[in-house]
Amino acid sequence: MSEVDAGEVPLETPSRLPVLPLKETVVFPESMTPLAVGQERSIKLIDDVVAGERMLALLTVRNGEVEHPGWDDVYEVGTVAVVHKMIKVPDGTLRILVQGLQRVRLRERITDEPYLLAEFEELDDVIPSSPSVQALTRNVQAQFGRIIGMTPYLPEELQLAAANVDDPSALCHLVASTLRLKTEERQALLETVDVLERLRAVSVILERELDVSELGTKIQTQVASEIEKGQREYFLRQQLKAIQDELGEGDEQQAEANELREQIEAKRLPEDAYKVALRELGRLEKLPPAAAEHGVIRTYLDWILCLPWNESTQDDLDLDRAREILDEDHFDLEKVKERIVEHLAVSKLKNDLSGPILCFVGPPGVGKTSLGHSIARSVGRKFARISVGGVRDEAEIRGHRRTYIGAMPGTIVRALRDAESRNPVFLIDEIDKMGADSFRGDPASAMLEVLDPHQHSSFRDHYLDLPFDLSKTLFICTANTLDTIPGPLLDRMDVIHLSGYTHDEKLGIAKRYLVPKQLREHGLKRSRIGLGDKALRLTIAEYTREAGVRNLERQIATLLRKAATLVARGENARIAIDENRVREWLGPRRFSSEARKRTADPGVATGLAYTAVGGDVLFIEATAYPGKGRLQITGQLGEVMQESAQAALSWTRSHAGRVGLEPEWFAEHDIHIHVPAGAVPKDGPSAGITMATAIASLARGEAVSEDVGMTGEITLTGQVLPIGGLREKVLAAQRAGLKRVIMPRENEPDLEELPQETRDELSFVLVDSIEEVLENAFDGDALAPRRRRASLERQAAAPRR
Repeated sequence: MSEVDAGEVPLETPSRLPVLPLKETVVFPESMTPLAVGQERSIKLIDDVVAGERMLALLTVRNGEVEHPGWDDVYEVGTVAVVHKMIKVPDGTLRILVQGLQRVRLRERITDEPYLLAEFEELDDVIPSSPSVQALTRNVQAQFGRIIGMTPYLPEELQLAAANVDDPSALCHLVASTLRLKTEERQALLETVDVLERLRAVSVILERELDVSELGTKIQTQVASEIEKGQREYFLRQQLKAIQDELGEGDEQQAEANELREQIEAKRLPEDAYKVALRELGRLEKLPPAAAEHGVIRTYLDWILCLPWNESTQDDLDLDRAREILDEDHFDLEKVKERIVEHLAVSKLKNDLSGPILCFVGPPGVGKTSLGHSIARSVGRKFARISVGGVRDEAEIRGHRRTYIGAMPGTIVRALRDAESRNPVFLIDEIDKMGADSFRGDPASAMLEVLDPHQHSSFRDHYLDLPFDLSKTLFICTANTLDTIPGPLLDRMDVIHLSGYTHDEKLGIAKRYLVPKQLREHGLKRSRIGLGDKALRLTIAEYTREAGVRNLERQIATLLRKAATLVARGENARIAIDENRVREWLGPRRFSSEARKRTADPGVATGLAYTAVGGDVLFIEATAYPGKGRLQITGQLGEVMQESAQAALSWTRSHAGRVGLEPEWFAEHDIHIHVPAGAVPKDGPSAGITMATAIASLARGEAVSEDVGMTGEITLTGQVLPIGGLREKVLAAQRAGLKRVIMPRENEPDLEELPQETRDELSFVLVDSIEEVLENAFDGDALAPRRRRASLERQAAAPRR
């Protein structure tokens, strides 16, 4: 860096001067101004000026964004200045210090290369002889003095300098050069020739700047006062806090907020939940405890903090141990256990227990819910259960929005809170019994998101309004029937059917589970009570008739209560509960074989039905009275079952001769078909052959065999079509004491699913047509009348010898 001293100021101003354009800067006479010079032509200009007379004209550029200003870009009025010092900077630019000498006006442009050069004329001041000039001068001095006192960037020495300036023009130049004014305002003052007008303009500017300075001073004073007040309050609060801490009396609200903040930081919440929790905590801190919103926010934060966002249990996918636990908790159910173990095997290979949603479907009391407990125990997970039977409000699943009074999360979130784990075995009980409401939404539709593996990774409860990951949760559903489950919901589930138990299976369950459980619940020891197989078989056969074992457990509990009463009265001998005591304590038999009594009259046939509570026996009754062949159907039958009755009558009537019936009989009688019990809705096509058999029995006047039950769909051509639910129907026939079951031949593969005990006890008649049904439904030969008539006709037609 080099510095050049330009020497003394010349005594006379030349008329021809080089021009240095200035951006956003106006230089006034008698002022010292530092300037930065960077353009190449401006640097050459300064070099020539310093080498010569050191004088130049300073003209301000109209638009500061012009890169290379020309004659049209600069004002015509400027200032002649002398260069006092020049400093060369290492980057090639110059720093100069100039002093303004005289105002000048551009008279003639000479050249613009290599820099601007022009002829100038001096611009003298016009000072009127008026007292106003002196008054304005004093006013400007006073105003400028006040501004200096309130403006930090103006030195106090400037006030003394302004007070010693007697020349009004020089005073205006001093004020304009020191205040931070716009370029246009400075240029206007420089161009004003009349000093009186210039003083008035400066006075106006000073008055404006004075107002701004006073307002800034006022604002600064207020801010300083507020800061001082805040610092004072902070100091006093810190003292109060120290005193309260010393006395053990802290600020409860702040302590509560601090405790919540610590819990939020320690919880390791997901990013979305963390941001929402901090936002709500900030709102909570600003609210007084008496505010209604205070309790709402506090409850919301408690829910966020109590949910298992990251807490989970380690899976134990030992297949042998899982099978051992399933065998320990449940009797038989081999196929179901095998399916569960297969599911765990796949999960072990994937190292992920999530997957298809299991749905256990079967009659009540067959162990669907307890299977969920066993699965949770076998994989080492916590167990959560909700029942959705009768739920009609979508908010029960998704929760209520926080805008409502008393809002709370849905059952899904509440169950996860109780489980304290994000990956429990989650049992949704009675999913087939969810309702719908036109006002409160469809909970089954809300359950779609919960049970969809592709959606429940970001399940949103309406109350929390935060995504919660349910992908690690193992969902299991239970249902009694699939008919009432919506199709889209059923499509998301892997259905596993659980059928009813046989008598031998119920005996095994009673001996292995029910009796020991009831002994414990009644405070009895096994050594004091004798409950043998004969007594249990009698209880199963005569006092229960169900697919599951709940009623059996109730009857066992009744027997043990009677025994506990004897023990409590001082009975010391071992109490043996035999068949006589069972009848004595349980009373008359509840169930007996109705088939013999119900089918003793013609027109009654025993059918087999499948219901939500398992298989059942259905007696179809037919009667006739004089009429014209019309059909009446009662018993609250559905459309499909009514059509089956119509088809059965049509076939029987059209083939009367083939089954030994009189065709005229149907034309002279109306037929009434009734299916007890009348209060229970019934539907389905599987009672077709039973209705046809009842009509045939009525028309022939011959009773159906008392030990036969039947199931199958009939067509107008007399074919017998396959049906569903065969296992449950056959087990119902076994419980009812039937010996033979007539069934479609196409259902023969389903016999492999029956227990060996059932296959040994019952005989199965496989049929393809209704004629085969009638041949096996009666004790005699149903087609014998037709054969006898055909034989007589052949004998009558034979030639006589």
